[in-house]
Formats: sequence, structure tokens, C-alpha cells
Amino acid sequence: MSRTSSNLPWMSSLLQSQLKMARKSPRSSLPCENPPKVAGIPPSSLSVTLRFAYYGLAGNLITYLTNDLHQSTSTAIKNVNTWVGVSAIFPIFGAILADSLLGRFKTIILASAIYFFGMILLTLSVSVIPTHYREAVFFVALYILAFGEGGHKPCVQTFAADQFDEEKPEEKAAKSSFFNWWYLGIVAGASSAVLLVIYIQDNVGWTAGFGMLTGALGVALFIFLAGIKRYRKQAPVKSPFTMVAQVFVAAMRKRRVIETQQGLGICYDAGGTDVEGQPGNSRTLAATNQYRFLDKAMIIDNLDASSKPRNPWRLCSLNQVEEVKLVLRLLPIWLSCFMFTAVLAQTHTLFIKQGSTMIRSIGPNFQVPPASFQSLVGLTILFTIPIYDRIFVPAARKLTGHRSGVTMLQRIGIGLFLSIIEMVAAALVEAKRVSIAREHGLMDTPEATIPMSVWWILPQYMISGISDVFTVVGLQELFYDQMPESMRSLGAAAHVSVIGVGSFFNTAIITLVQAITAGSSGILLGNNLNRAHVDYFYWVLAVLSALNFCVYLWIASGFVYKKVEGEEPQQGKGLDLVM
Repeated sequence: MSRTSSNLPWMSSLLQSQLKMARKSPRSSLPCENPPKVAGIPPSSLSVTLRFAYYGLAGNLITYLTNDLHQSTSTAIKNVNTWVGVSAIFPIFGAILADSLLGRFKTIILASAIYFFGMILLTLSVSVIPTHYREAVFFVALYILAFGEGGHKPCVQTFAADQFDEEKPEEKAAKSSFFNWWYLGIVAGASSAVLLVIYIQDNVGWTAGFGMLTGALGVALFIFLAGIKRYRKQAPVKSPFTMVAQVFVAAMRKRRVIETQQGLGICYDAGGTDVEGQPGNSRTLAATNQYRFLDKAMIIDNLDASSKPRNPWRLCSLNQVEEVKLVLRLLPIWLSCFMFTAVLAQTHTLFIKQGSTMIRSIGPNFQVPPASFQSLVGLTILFTIPIYDRIFVPAARKLTGHRSGVTMLQRIGIGLFLSIIEMVAAALVEAKRVSIAREHGLMDTPEATIPMSVWWILPQYMISGISDVFTVVGLQELFYDQMPESMRSLGAAAHVSVIGVGSFFNTAIITLVQAITAGSSGILLGNNLNRAHVDYFYWVLAVLSALNFCVYLWIASGFVYKKVEGEEPQQGKGLDLVM
């Protein structure tokens, strides 16, 4: 739908006034059911079980690589980071597949089947596969799992959130808490794996450990399929990249158009089909002043006015333009979170190696597996989320007037700041560990246990958990809420890909620091952890995280939240600044 006005001034105020005159149409009908919210339970159960399987593998992967495949510490860390990174990058392709071709439900089914096959192959690789083929089959299975992650991660959370009806105020309000409790369920599954499966892997065997993960996944997939008739299913739309490309191409083709002389009006979306072939949107976005070079894409000139049907590569609606702006605004936030996930990578790599050298006894006969200490992160999250949701949010809401207590960007920023503190704490504990090793003459005996309790590393794990509650959940909500509705699977993938790119970033930092320090005495991150200068590496991460935090504050201070006609702004009444 389009309207024209002669000699249109290029001013946001006029765009706003024209939008207020627009007649809003009912929400576009979608081929979906309207089930009770209980339909969200099976996808939640499937996601929890997949996280159980993922962390049952990822949580102890460095142990298998170093102890059973006999890789060096630095090589094993890089292999873990590469696999985690690929697992988190593939969701971008899965999101495109879901949004443009299969839909979220079918993508979940396909990805879960692939993941299940990968777990079966992984179990076989540590049991019946001949020894000289095991490493190759093991890595093939790993990357089949990464491929399955690509379809699952961007879709299951979004699919469960789709079971809420945004046009019902009570369900819309509940959706913000949904992200907290969803993450709590994910953490519960991950923590169970870290405590139970890793103990079985270390004390019974890898076959039993991986077999347990495979069996749990098969049961969860059956439960998910049993609820197939009760789900609300979103239909796939055109490729989201097509819409983005159309806006850029249209803006480029009209770069020389003079709005006040050649512009006959603007094309804007009022809930119907504005441009031939373009689907209508359920809500009308308000015009914003950022990235104004894209605004020319919605100018109607003489050629557009005389062309029927309209060319979507020459004329785009205001909603299309504003949706592309939403994506562009999220990109800098995405980039500024890489350091956070580089820090996060230490919990399943160096923290484990650090704890493995310390006293881990509980009672006379029980040794806690070093990888099981990752459960401290999960337990902290399980304890923190209810406090955050039931105590922190209501208290902050009274101060700020924001329905979630703090804005999504404030929440992310708090977590980024805590990640700096985490690295400082880890560096201080590691320096203490090395000093005790030196006092007892154990510097050159890396196999020896340092007479220092492993509970010294409790603070760094707990701070990691608290920072996750703020940053990870904040990113999940931000990339769901601020992405165009037709690109929400891609938004979930973008949030997940932060972890992947951050893992690659961590590998790059290790490689760079090793290259810089190659000529100095000692080997950074070598096999002898007592002389590996891990505390120096933690300080490097702390400094880089502090610099990154400053960049984040600058980026977030200019962020403009999504504005929808007829709805209140996202910001609260006070404390609208980032921090």
C-alpha cells in the first residue's frame, strides 16, 4: 500500500505524521494453530536434552583430547575452540533455511535427526571402531553434531517463544520472563550433564557416558514428535537477505533523487502488501533518523508512480527500510560481545586444566572430576535467575519504570563488566597456585598435585555464572525482540554465533600471544601448566575485556530501540543511558 504527497519534505516528523494517518490492518493471518501454552513444553524439553548432550560432550572434550588422543594442551584448546566455533556459526545457515524454506518446525525435526545420528556415531567411535580409525571417526562425528546444532539452536527457542501470542498483553508480558526461565532450563540440563555424565566418563568409561547422552536424546525427540498437533507453527517467508538486498539496491538506484523536487511521496507498510511480492508485516514500525541514506529506497518517483506492479528492487516500504535498520543497529552490539565469549571459553578449557592440578578430594575416596567444576557456573545461574526475576527486576522497575527493570543493553553491559572481574580473579588465583608450586619445588613436575584446594577457583566460576545471567540472557532477548519478526530465527542464530566467533577470537588471541612471547623464557600455555604463565594470559584477557567494555558503552549509548506505532518506547522512564 502506498500514498503520495507532492513536494514531500524529507523530514522524520512528516513521516511520523503520515504514519499516524495510516489505517492499521489486522494482523496477517499465518498458517498456524492456536494451542495452549503447554505446547511450549515439548520443544523446551528437547532443547534441554540437546544441551544435556552438548555439554556432556563439550564439558569434558579437552580431557578426551589430551588424555586419550594425546594432544598437547594448546592444540586441544584450539580444537575445542574450533569445534565450539563451528557449532555456533552453523546456526546462521540453519536460520536462513528455517526462515526462507522449511520453517522452524521442519528444521528442528531435520536437525534433531542429524544430531541423533552424530551421537550414535560418536558412541561407536569410542567403542567398536578400530583404534587406528577412532580419531578420524571421532572428529567426523563431532562435526556432524556441529551441523545438527546449526538447525537446532536458532529454531527451538524461537519456536517455543512463538507459542506466546504477542497481541495478548498478558502473554507479551510473560515472554520477557520466558527468556529467563528458558535459560534456567538450559542451564539445568547442562549442569546435570557436567555433574553426572562427566563423572561416568571419567570413572566408568567414554562408551557409557556417550551412550547415556544418545539414549536421552532419543527419548526427548520422541516426546517432541508426540506433541506435533498442538504447536503453533510459523510459515517460512522469502529469504531475509533478499529483503535486505532490495533496500540497499533501491537506495543506491535512487541516490541522486532530490526528495523535495522529484519525490512524489513515500511507500509505507500499514500491515498489508505494500510492494508487489512483499509480505505484509503485523506491526507498523516508526521512522527513525539513523542510517538515513537508506530512506531513499522508499521514495516514490515518477517511474515508480507509473509502474504497475511496482518493482521491489526499486521501491521498498518504510517497514522494509526500518527492518534493515534494525539489523544494522544490532551488528555493532554483536561485534562488541566477542571478548565476552572469548572469556567464556576459559570455563571449559583452561579452568579445567587449572583445577586438575589442585586438591580435588571430598572425603577419603572421592575425587571430583576437574571438568565437573563447570557445574558451579550452572548452579550459580540456577540460583541467580530466580533472584534476578523475582527480586532484582521488581526493585529495579520501581526505580527505572522499565517493565524489565533494566534495558536489555544495560543488562548486557553489566555482564560484560563482570567478565573483566572474572579474569582478574582467575589471574590472581593462578598466580597463587604457581607460587605454592614454587614453594614446594613442584614447578617441573606437572603431574604432581599442588597442595592447594580446588575451591580457590570457585569465585571465577561463580562470577562467570552471574555474568551469563546478564549478558547471555540479555543477548537472547535483544536478538529476539529487536530483529524483524520474519528474521527471528536469524536473530537467534546471530546471538549463538557470538559464542562461535568468540571461540575463534580466543584461538586467535592465543596464537598471537604465543607468537609474541616465543622468544622469551618459558612457553605460554605449554604442557607444563606450572610454567605456562596462564596468569599472564588471564591478565591479557582482562585488559582486552576492559577496552572492549569501553567500546560497548560508546556503541550502546547511540543505540535506538525498535519503535512500533501505537506502542510505548522500549526505554524506561529513567536511567535511559546504557549504564
